Amino acid sequence: MSVYPIIMAQKSFTHKDNLNYPFEERGLQFGDGVYEVIRIYDGAYYLLEEHVDRLFRSAEAVKIKLLFTNEELKALLLDLLKRNEMKTDGKVYLQATRGSAPRDHVFPANIPANFYAYVQDQPRHSEKLEKGVSTITQRDIRWENCYIKSLNLLPNVLAKQAAKEQGCYEAILHKDGVVTECSSSNVYLVKNGNIYTHPATKGILHGCVRMRVEKFAHDLDIPFIEEGFAVEDIEMADELFLSSSTSEVLPVIKVDNQQIATGKPGAITRKLQEAYEADVKQRQIQFTK
Repeated sequence: MSVYPIIMAQKSFTHKDNLNYPFEERGLQFGDGVYEVIRIYDGAYYLLEEHVDRLFRSAEAVKIKLLFTNEELKALLLDLLKRNEMKTDGKVYLQATRGSAPRDHVFPANIPANFYAYVQDQPRHSEKLEKGVSTITQRDIRWENCYIKSLNLLPNVLAKQAAKEQGCYEAILHKDGVVTECSSSNVYLVKNGNIYTHPATKGILHGCVRMRVEKFAHDLDIPFIEEGFAVEDIEMADELFLSSSTSEVLPVIKVDNQQIATGKPGAITRKLQEAYEADVKQRQIQFTK
């Protein structure tokens, strides 16, 4: 996936080849920063406000002062798409760190945050959305504040790599046998017409698409129960699915080489996929007005 040429750096725009930070940069040395990934469909953002709001919550949680207000950032991100003449499906990655300063665990004084954002093409996973994916399970070894979308992702990276090495799409994480989420997505179990997923505690990321899934379920009169389920419950699931900005609502048909139910995406997952696509279309109409 190539990066579009114009990127946002601090509060202005430049060519991607001009971005340059010193080696003493706190994101590089400490993972001292936060980030977001925002989905784009046909050149329009999906859930822009929700992602920007979460970025500000994450920054506040780790005491990083951003360079702009919420409204200023949204305007800059819209300008970023226009400057790149973005018209396809894609994503924007944006990152804020505590800044550049001599290496010291203590926060540097009077140093502005570093910020950049860039655009990439991101086609939909059409075949996976239609047929479903396989996953593995892994022990959740992350820190206790996963609700902060921080740059400290090494446990997630290791889990995702383990999944790839086993020919799978994702790793389902669990603590003391209770499923939390995945390496880069939220996870849901369907049983007897109910959707179960881990409560939105500090121990999981409060996914922007997760919030929409909850709304879709309520609109469809499908019980959405924020209750952790056990790894052992997965083998008895009627359906299992994931959600994230790049995965959308993605069926899971196999976990640790064990088939889920019929081995095909289930009816509730399909209804949520339809609701997701309808929501994207509706927001695109509002976006272009």
